[in-house]
Amino acid sequence: MWTPTEEEKYGVVICSFRGSVPQGLVLEIGETVQILEKCEGWYRGVSTKKPNVKGIFPANYIHLKKAIVSNRGQYETVVPLEDSIVTEVTATLQEWASLWKQLYVKHKVDLFYKLRHVMNELIDLRRQLLSGHLTQDQVREVKRHITVRLDWGNEHLGLDLVPRKDFEVVDSDQISVSDLYKMHLSSRQSVQQSTSQVDTMRPRHGETCRMPVPHHFFLSLKSFTYNTIGEDTDVFFSLYDMREGKQISERFLVRLNKNGGPRNPEKIERMCALFTDLSSKDMKRDLYIVAHVIRIGRMLLNDSKKGPPHLHYRRPYGCAVLSILDVLQSLTEVKEEKDFVLKVYTCNNESEWSQIHENIIRKSSAKYSAPSASHGLIISLQLLRGDMEQIRRENPMIFNRGLAITRKLGFPDVIMPGDIRNDLYLTLEKGDFERGGKSVQKNIEVTMYVLYADGEILKDCISLGSGEPNRSSYHSFVLYHSNSPRWGEIIKLPIPIDRFRGSHLRFEFRHCSTKDKGEKKLFGFAFSPLMRDDGTTLSDDIHELYVYKCDENSTFNNHALYLGLPCCKEDYNGCPNIPSSLIFQRSTKESFFISTQLSSTKLTQNVDLLALLKWKAFPDRIMDVLGRLRHVSGEEIVKFLQDILDTLFVILDDNTEKYGLLVFQSLVFIINLLRDIKYFHFRPVMDTYIQKHFAGALAYKELIRCLKWYMDCSAELIRQDHIQEAMRALEYLFKFIVQSRILYSRATCGMEEEQFRSSIQELFQSIRFVLSLDSRNSETLLFTQAALLNSFPTIFDELLQMFTVQEVAEFVRGTLGSMPSTVHIGQSMDVVKLQSIARTVDSRLFSFSESRRILLPVVLHHIHLHLRQQKELLICSGILGSIFSIVKTSSLEADVMEEVEMMVESLLDVLLQTLLTIMSKSHAQEAVRGQRCPQCTAEITGEYVSCLLSLLRQMCDTHFQHLLDNFQSKDELKEFLLKIFCVFRNLMKMSVFPRDWMVMRLLTSNIIVTTVQYLSSALHKNFTETDFDFKVWNSYFSLAVLFINQPSLQLEIITSVKRKKILDKYGDMRVMMAYELFSMWQNLGEHKIHFIPGMIGPFLGVTLVPQPEVRNIMIPIFHDMMDWEQRKNGNFKQVEAELIDKLDSMVSEGKGDESYRELFSLLLLEKVEQETWRETGISFVTSVTRLMERLLDYRDCMKGEETENKKIGCTVNLMNFYKSEINKEEMYIRYIHKLCDMHLQAENYTEAAFTLLLYCELLQWEDRPLREFLHYPSQTEWQRKEGLCRKIIHYFNKGKSWEFGIPLCRELACQYESLYDYQSLSWIRKMEASYYDNIMEQQRLEPEFFRVGFYGRKFPFFLRNKEYVCRGHDYERLEAFQQRMLSEFPQAVAMQHPNHPDDAILQCDAQYLQIYAVTPIPDYVDVLQMDRVPDRVKSFYRVNNVRKFRYDRPFHKGPKDKENEFKSLWIERTTLTLTHSLPGISRWFEVERRELVEVSPLENAIQVVENKNQELRSLISQYQHKQVHGNINLLSMCLNGVIDAAVNGGIARYQEAFFDKDYINKHPGDAEKITQLKELMQEQVHVLGVGLAVHEKFVHPEMRPLHKKLIDQFQMMRASLYHEFPGLDKLSPACSGTSTPRGNVLASHSPMSPESIKMTHRHSPMNLMGTGRHSSSSLSSHASSEAGNMVMLGDGSMGDAPEDLYHHMQLAYPNPRYQGSVTNVSVLSSSQASPSSSSLSSTHSAPSQMITSAPSSARGSPSLPDKYRHAREMMLLLPTYRDRPSSAMYPAAILENGQPPNFQRALFQQVVGACKPCSDPNLSVAEKGHYSLHFDAFHHPLGDTPPALPARTLRKSPLHPIPASPTSPQSGLDGSNSTLSGSASSGVSSLSESNFGHSSEVPPRTDTMDSMPSQAWNADEDLEPPYLPVHYSLSESAVLDSIKAQPCRSHSAPGCVIPQDPMDPPALPPKPYHPRLPALEHDEGVLLREETERPRGLHRKASLPPGSAKEEQARMAWEHGRGEQ
Repeated sequence: MWTPTEEEKYGVVICSFRGSVPQGLVLEIGETVQILEKCEGWYRGVSTKKPNVKGIFPANYIHLKKAIVSNRGQYETVVPLEDSIVTEVTATLQEWASLWKQLYVKHKVDLFYKLRHVMNELIDLRRQLLSGHLTQDQVREVKRHITVRLDWGNEHLGLDLVPRKDFEVVDSDQISVSDLYKMHLSSRQSVQQSTSQVDTMRPRHGETCRMPVPHHFFLSLKSFTYNTIGEDTDVFFSLYDMREGKQISERFLVRLNKNGGPRNPEKIERMCALFTDLSSKDMKRDLYIVAHVIRIGRMLLNDSKKGPPHLHYRRPYGCAVLSILDVLQSLTEVKEEKDFVLKVYTCNNESEWSQIHENIIRKSSAKYSAPSASHGLIISLQLLRGDMEQIRRENPMIFNRGLAITRKLGFPDVIMPGDIRNDLYLTLEKGDFERGGKSVQKNIEVTMYVLYADGEILKDCISLGSGEPNRSSYHSFVLYHSNSPRWGEIIKLPIPIDRFRGSHLRFEFRHCSTKDKGEKKLFGFAFSPLMRDDGTTLSDDIHELYVYKCDENSTFNNHALYLGLPCCKEDYNGCPNIPSSLIFQRSTKESFFISTQLSSTKLTQNVDLLALLKWKAFPDRIMDVLGRLRHVSGEEIVKFLQDILDTLFVILDDNTEKYGLLVFQSLVFIINLLRDIKYFHFRPVMDTYIQKHFAGALAYKELIRCLKWYMDCSAELIRQDHIQEAMRALEYLFKFIVQSRILYSRATCGMEEEQFRSSIQELFQSIRFVLSLDSRNSETLLFTQAALLNSFPTIFDELLQMFTVQEVAEFVRGTLGSMPSTVHIGQSMDVVKLQSIARTVDSRLFSFSESRRILLPVVLHHIHLHLRQQKELLICSGILGSIFSIVKTSSLEADVMEEVEMMVESLLDVLLQTLLTIMSKSHAQEAVRGQRCPQCTAEITGEYVSCLLSLLRQMCDTHFQHLLDNFQSKDELKEFLLKIFCVFRNLMKMSVFPRDWMVMRLLTSNIIVTTVQYLSSALHKNFTETDFDFKVWNSYFSLAVLFINQPSLQLEIITSVKRKKILDKYGDMRVMMAYELFSMWQNLGEHKIHFIPGMIGPFLGVTLVPQPEVRNIMIPIFHDMMDWEQRKNGNFKQVEAELIDKLDSMVSEGKGDESYRELFSLLLLEKVEQETWRETGISFVTSVTRLMERLLDYRDCMKGEETENKKIGCTVNLMNFYKSEINKEEMYIRYIHKLCDMHLQAENYTEAAFTLLLYCELLQWEDRPLREFLHYPSQTEWQRKEGLCRKIIHYFNKGKSWEFGIPLCRELACQYESLYDYQSLSWIRKMEASYYDNIMEQQRLEPEFFRVGFYGRKFPFFLRNKEYVCRGHDYERLEAFQQRMLSEFPQAVAMQHPNHPDDAILQCDAQYLQIYAVTPIPDYVDVLQMDRVPDRVKSFYRVNNVRKFRYDRPFHKGPKDKENEFKSLWIERTTLTLTHSLPGISRWFEVERRELVEVSPLENAIQVVENKNQELRSLISQYQHKQVHGNINLLSMCLNGVIDAAVNGGIARYQEAFFDKDYINKHPGDAEKITQLKELMQEQVHVLGVGLAVHEKFVHPEMRPLHKKLIDQFQMMRASLYHEFPGLDKLSPACSGTSTPRGNVLASHSPMSPESIKMTHRHSPMNLMGTGRHSSSSLSSHASSEAGNMVMLGDGSMGDAPEDLYHHMQLAYPNPRYQGSVTNVSVLSSSQASPSSSSLSSTHSAPSQMITSAPSSARGSPSLPDKYRHAREMMLLLPTYRDRPSSAMYPAAILENGQPPNFQRALFQQVVGACKPCSDPNLSVAEKGHYSLHFDAFHHPLGDTPPALPARTLRKSPLHPIPASPTSPQSGLDGSNSTLSGSASSGVSSLSESNFGHSSEVPPRTDTMDSMPSQAWNADEDLEPPYLPVHYSLSESAVLDSIKAQPCRSHSAPGCVIPQDPMDPPALPPKPYHPRLPALEHDEGVLLREETERPRGLHRKASLPPGSAKEEQARMAWEHGRGEQ
């Protein structure tokens, strides 16, 4: 049965509970719970963390705590009954815990460990508080430590500052705002103090301590390490001031035995002293701790003969010093003892012993020496601060160790009244003694005794040092053989006061013999009395004493015998008639010096003081003695304060008339003396005296008379020092007056009361008289008034003893009222006057409501005047703060209403005005940061804000009603409202209170919202209807908007506990203000139109506040605005425009969220639905909602750590929305610039230029003026457009897109030309020219293109379920691109197939990426097909302005033919069309349209053979026209590759597949295509024949065997085709020399019609757009497997398995010789791939890089073995050409028994040199296959070619991670050369669709790469076996030199090296040359011929065939000009 609990109400969880039972409440250890019910060991209740969730939990998991329950029942509240600071510590530690862990995560390790330490300390301090075992002082101290640590932690964690009073958190409701502000300030200061030094001593809250803090040094001797003394020692420690050259403290003595331990065993661990009472001034002196070591033993340490062993002398041994300044810093930082080692030095010359410490400090090393390294004193030091009581309290352990208190010589800075002292410090200075007829000097020892008047030796009156007991005699140390000893030893004589008078000192001098007996022989003495005859003590000075002779037999029993003698010179002068026949004769040549210093509170050395105290002895000298009193030192006066005062008042009573004024002056002098900080502590002594000892009952009359007389004189006297002193002493004078009157009244039962009252009133009249005098011309009078005003408030308490509160208040009011107003007095007087008022307000008098009613008006009057004139604002604010504080504490009294009313009338307006002035100054000051004017600081603003808030908080309905009723006119009311709204606005804008003053900020907001509620009704009532005032309403709305947006009110961002506290106390003030705002908006009626569109932005800001209620209230206002504008204008364009503008800026600032977008749409659509203008409304709301969607995406991208791509994509999306959907040109332009900046940051210069071009296109070449916008100044449209053009041209230049910059150059040139601005025209033309040069000379890399699909709902809106094509970065391959995309979208999963995703993927809540490479289809086909266009130019058009891209995928249709699978292998070709061309304003654009066609196997075969034919034609043509000279290797390899592949079954595979009768019967529609394939094969045979003829002409004699082999294989090839084509044996001119009907086949190809370019039919035999970037499948497809472009992750296979791949290879290479290479290709990676990735279907070729023939693994892939790296780096230096995608039908190089032919091996050896991987016998064939080199890479161009770009190959993006086939043949001069490889190459190099026809009249241009002189190989190169040097031509060395030498060298080969054949082979019939527009030879365009980067060679003339003379001359002239350049 559950029963409600009675006692068990509150507890702490001591073990975590998982809530594993039904209704179980999950609890964590440390949580607190409120218990509601109990039942059999279980409780039911709630956790204070989640008060809404109830549940049950075990009772034994809870530790119960006492608590106070209020409102028992269902809604009871429970507060734990514990110290509030314990509760605070608990809550704070819980809050810190989570933040503390975050510090570690954020790598703030230092703070992490500091905070951990502080948290542990807090836990420990909390435990101490809870223990309940502490005294009150200890509790206070623990609380102080706790608050310091809490504040420190809150400060460092950025939490709120907690205002405190006496360590308790204050309740803001209980104190005034001014007090709260001051508490925040003091808390802030304490935090700053604790931050700089945690837990330093600081004045406690509320204490104003003028006391200087004394310092103390705690010194402890740990050990004295020495091993050579072997005797007892005395160590004396003292403090020495080097600058003054004197000791400033007593000595601390430690007595040690010969082992170094204490002589007294009890002293172990207790050898410590406290050097006390050092002032701050002392700490700045050059202080040293000096230790003198005196040994006690033999005369000479090392000589046992000197003196008998039983006699012990005190002998000097050594000294050590430590500079306090050097160690002070470390002592200040450390709170505990710190050890130091002091090295002990010995004196070289004993006579200088007294100065040894000075010599050591000065480092006069000649005068001292270090006896041993092991000699040292180990001491520990600790610095303590505070008075002795505090030190005892804080360090009890120190005082338990037998501490020796070692005092300062003389009095400390502060003399405490109870400090009784009577010490005489005597220093034994020096002596001068006679030798006495001896040969050596004496060893003198001085013995001193203190004797009383009766001759008795005083016991225990001599102290050698603190730490040891006093003694009766003193023996000095002995200096060896010194007649003029210098001792410098200080002895303290603590002689009792009663024994002081009559006592004297006697000094006996003995010679210590070192002979055997070791006698001490007395030879003289001296003496000195302690007091003089006049009663004064021995003066503080050096005294020379007379030395009297005597011997051992002399007796001192009768001391009177010598006391009658003169002791010194002064004494001798006093008694000159001394008989010479006395016992003791003075030794005139000997003298003895001592110095004394008295520190006594009872004895005086001052004669005048003695005379005053004994005035009755000499009554006639009283006037003189009183006059001289002010010359007595302060120390002497305070010592005898009570005696002096008694004497003065006795004298006054004795003769008032005669001595009155002098006694008054003496009294004033003494009172003012106590104002000195040194004697400040004697004020209590004075107070005690007045209360208990003062007996002058009649004194008041004389004191009042003198005081009044002084005041009355002040108008006339010029010197007023004595008057000013009397004014300063006013407080104590009144104390004496009042106490005297009380005594008189008691004695006479209240007689003469009226006379007293009237005399006081007269005195006040005199005071008013003094204050009313005009002091502007008299500085002395000014000082008198100031002194009077300063002292005036101190007399109130005294007056209250004699008068009523009202009477005193009237006195004060009259006095304050008599002061002239501000206008008439100077500024310094203003300050004094206000300070006096401030002290009046702070006095006890002001706390009475009766007196306040009298005083408040005059105080307010003065403050009002000062505020009006903006003077002394800081003091005024202090006064106001005090007034508000008093009013708040007495707010229960009825009179307070009246006082508040008074303050509202007097102050409210002027306070507002003052604040506005201060704030405007402060604002101006911020603009000019530098000087700090006190009236412009945040502090003074804070003071006045708190005053204003205090006043407003005190005001109630009545006050507001009176205030509003008192305005005479609406203008006054308007002015007031504007002022107060303005102040409130500034309060929120300027953030007067720091961010962490949360309590202050919330209270401020609460006061503002309350005040606004009072004022809004007045605003509505007075300024709505006819008197509508826009300014006031606008001010009100602005205030409301600012209020709701305040950071301190945004509760969503703070912790739930804090949020609950705020909501409980204040509620959500934003909602309150929102309701107020909405209601006022509704009250406006038809005046709403005035605030459209002005208030749209502010209101939008309010609706974006993440508070659902505020949003619900405010969003409908937009509908209202639309409605009103619709009514007025018939549309709501203004609302629309403003809303869109403001929405953009606000969302980008971080406001708004998805829920806001939905709510906005929902609420407005609901409202708009009911309107007549529904359609436009809905359209507008929808478009704003869509804009918000994009803006939120944009913001998320920008604020997150997103990649550039995402940000750019998002910006483009938003920019297009502004342009196309809502047509906001200004916003569009803004985003253009944002996008441009992003591109520049990412170094996408071309894209940045295209982006800026958008803005440029909006401008015209006109002189229309444009306003200032963004970073553009105000200028004409023409100027802005010109500036933009220049900038765009600059960016195109940086992006190396010169072709795009050239049209802009021309456009600018036209403008400059039309304006005759020839200077600019010249500049722009030069720029244009330089761009042409750059195009021809500078290297440019062709980028890769990738298609990316973004699938799934988790992608941002602008990417979701869309596909894009992206332009890759330089050198970026597919793998790198995919990694980049996956890092940009870390949540995304890469899809492993290229198929289009289904709906499940599109709609799922995930992210899928589909990425593969695509081939660009250029638009500028005509440029690419022109023969004479340089390859560098073509290269640009191939990859720029591209909008279409292609991707090929091979697949099998129908059953796969096992014997010849090419019968069924089709190509699926996808063409993607983008929304915009690349490059553009982004690196990627969305795919607009996809087209899919399928290419049949036959069509593919046609394309493969046709491409190879083109390639051959082009190459042969170059050799025919002598564009390439000498080196025939390229042609050799190309012919070898085609012929050998054909012989070994290459073309035969096509024959088997397509010429078979079955195939022809099954595909009757393909007859035409079969015929076409046959013709192409016939054409190939013809071309090969021509090629062999050319080869025969140029072949080197040593290469003849190869040529013969080629001829043989060619015959075999013809023979294999003989059955199909009977006429084939007659075709080749190389063999038969006869022509055939197909002989003219090269000339017979006419250009394709434009219609044939369009891809309309899926069986189209040729894809006409795929110019040169497409790859081929070797035997299977014209295009390569574009599946190779698709990166596959994991092992998922598509298509055939690796076994199938291997099978493809075997099919393609029936000859077993090729199988090694097949393996090499197919096993490069373990991943499975499509069949098209094999070398049979050669992979899509990669973009041309610095080295392209190598597979992708060699181009930077980590999989490259280390042993290949050097070779790879070598290859990277070699320029290459675009590699053609290849086919297995034409192997590039024939292997003989697995090795390359000799010429290949030799060439490879010579090229690669030392890094030759192929020569490594350990490399497998497969490994060697990684390396393939271009032969043409070593051609050094010598013609007039421009330097060429190390171009990149055709795309080689393999199926990841299988690299491209290392055997892919690389193009030669046009990109199809064979490779040198350790393995076989795949055969048919298919896709070289180059035009090669040339006009019969004009030779080909020689300025391209095709024009190369022959290069040869050097026979002298050392080659390793098994390779032998092979000579290919005569000039081989030039090539090798060109490899080794600098790339800028150019070689011109002499013409004679080119072998001339008398019979040229028959030329290929050229095409007619069209000088302007070249015909399209082929539908596919021309592949760029890549060029290596070389310097231009010398111009070579070429022989010209006959042609048109004029045309040829012009052409030659042009080319000659280029060559000479």
